[in-house]
Amino acid sequence: MNCLHEPVLVKEVLRALAIRPEGIYVDGTLGTGGHGLAMGQRLGPEGMLIALDVDPTAIQVAKERLKDLVCRREITKASYANLDEVLLGLGITKVDGVFLDLGMSSFQLDYSGRGFSFLRDEPLDMRMDPDEGDITAAYLLNTLGQQELEDLLRRYGEERKAKRISKAIIQARSRAPIETSSQLASLVRSVYPKPRGPVYRHPATRTFQALRIAVNRELDNLKTFLEKVPGLLKPGGRVVILSYHSLEDRMVKQAMVSWEKGCICPPDFPQCVCGRSPLLKRLYKKAKRPSQAEMEENPRARSAILRAAERVIS
Repeated sequence: MNCLHEPVLVKEVLRALAIRPEGIYVDGTLGTGGHGLAMGQRLGPEGMLIALDVDPTAIQVAKERLKDLVCRREITKASYANLDEVLLGLGITKVDGVFLDLGMSSFQLDYSGRGFSFLRDEPLDMRMDPDEGDITAAYLLNTLGQQELEDLLRRYGEERKAKRISKAIIQARSRAPIETSSQLASLVRSVYPKPRGPVYRHPATRTFQALRIAVNRELDNLKTFLEKVPGLLKPGGRVVILSYHSLEDRMVKQAMVSWEKGCICPPDFPQCVCGRSPLLKRLYKKAKRPSQAEMEENPRARSAILRAAERVIS
C-alpha cells in the first residue's frame, strides 16, 4: 500500500516557516508526514519537531516515514486545538513556528475505510479519530430533523441545494437507514440534474464536507487554535496555514487581519486608551496558491490556499 503522496505547496510552506536548524517547530496536522518530513529535514540535531494528529493509523505511518530524521522528535496523538496543553506537558512555553494543513489527507480518503470519499463504498463514519465519541456521519444523517440537516449542509458545506438534499435524505431513511458513502453519494447525485458538459466537482463534495466538519468539529477546533497560537510563538515565530475551502480560509484571514491591528480606539480620541498593539504581521496580503503545474501533478492542490504571519518582536 503506497499512501505517501506529495505534500501540497511544500516549497512555499518551508519558505514561509523560515526554519532555523536549532529551532522548535510544530506540524499540527501530521497526517502521513509529508510536510513534517520536509520540515524535519531542515532541522539539525539540536532542533525539534513536534507533530500532532488525531488519527492513530496515520501516526503509525508517519512515524516510520520520519524515523531517520536527525532532529529531536515528539509525535503525539492530539488535536492542534490543544497545542498549548501538549507544549505544557513537554515543558515548552513558546515555539519558532507552527504549521497546519487543514485538508483531508490522501491516506484518510484512500485507505481509512471511514467513508470520507464519495468514490468508495464504506461505512459513513467520518471520525478522524475513530476512538473519539459516538457521533458519526451516519448517526447525523439518520437522526437529525430535516431543518437541522438543511442548516448543517448550508452552514458547513455552503450547499445551494441543501433543502432538496435534506428532503431526499429524510425520504430515503424512512425506507432504510443511510449507512454507506456510496448510498449518500448516489442520493445527492439524484438531486442534481445530469451534467451536459465536463464535471469538475462531484455533486456530493459539499455534502461530504459538511458532514465531516460537523462530526469532527473542525471549525470549533480552528477557532480555538487561532485564539491560542499568538501566545505560543516566540518573537519572530511564524504560523503557516493551508486551507482548502472558503469557511476555513475566511476564519484564518480574519484572524490574521485582527492580529495585525494596533490601536482600536475611535479616530477622534486624542490619545490611545485601549493599549492594544499588533500581535503578528502577515507575510503577504494575498494568499499563495499552487501553480498550474502543481495542480496538474497533484489534483489535491487545486483548492489549496496558503496564509502566513509572523509574531511581532515587542
